[in-house]
Amino acid sequence: MYTMKTTTAIQGIKGSFHHVVAMDYFPQEIELLECLSFDSLVDTILNGAAKQAVMALENSIAGSIIPNYALIDQNDLSIVGEYNLTIHHNLMALAGQSIEDIKEVHSHPMALLQCKEFFRAYPHIRLIEAADTADVARSISEDSQKGIGAIAPKQAALIYNLDILAHSIQTIQDNITRFVIIQQNSNAIEKKQINKASLKFILDHQRGSLAAVLNVMSDCLLNLTKIQSLPVIETPGKYAFFVDVTFDRFQQYEKARKILKIMALEFKILGEYTTAKK
Repeated sequence: MYTMKTTTAIQGIKGSFHHVVAMDYFPQEIELLECLSFDSLVDTILNGAAKQAVMALENSIAGSIIPNYALIDQNDLSIVGEYNLTIHHNLMALAGQSIEDIKEVHSHPMALLQCKEFFRAYPHIRLIEAADTADVARSISEDSQKGIGAIAPKQAALIYNLDILAHSIQTIQDNITRFVIIQQNSNAIEKKQINKASLKFILDHQRGSLAAVLNVMSDCLLNLTKIQSLPVIETPGKYAFFVDVTFDRFQQYEKARKILKIMALEFKILGEYTTAKK
């Protein structure tokens, strides 16, 4: 019996880190929809072209991808899962070349920054910013570009038939990016499986208002794993807080959620889901 594949949007193309997460996270076969930007990724969900999407939200080195918080919030999307990916940057090029043959390396600015120390040993290589890591690998393969290298996941080398000249060239080896799975509607997860939530709230601009909220979380045995503030554009001087909390008992979280809804000027659940396994 034929089963229709679920269309899943990713930022970037096959061989990108988003693609790696999509392949690892979903046990069933999916139909991949490649997007050039996070804005177009969100559009695919809103217009129904994709049921779900993979979106990077923060990196252990670079911090939060703040515009993506705003995209999830402003478009009323729901976080239904998360995945932590250890980032390994690999230098790749057409077969038959050595690092000494490479004159230029093209990659995303963040990848170049995270591999800066490696290239100090190769001053002859010029580093050039590009929009997408995997797209550079594809271009090298399709156009048979000699003397050009790419920094990308090892999956890109396999897909585009490139040789990896150096493995894991990132300066900090413990480099993790947190990805979230987003949908237009929250998925039906049993309460016993939910142990993490992403929330947004806006507080009255008074002394101690944030401290009071944090006390409620502590009293209800919630573990605050993330807090990020963004200015409320319509009201200068006022901030929206985006927080992630984990918990052992859903009832404790439910109690805190009810109290916070009363305390906040605006309260919103961005997602209730199962925390990443690693």
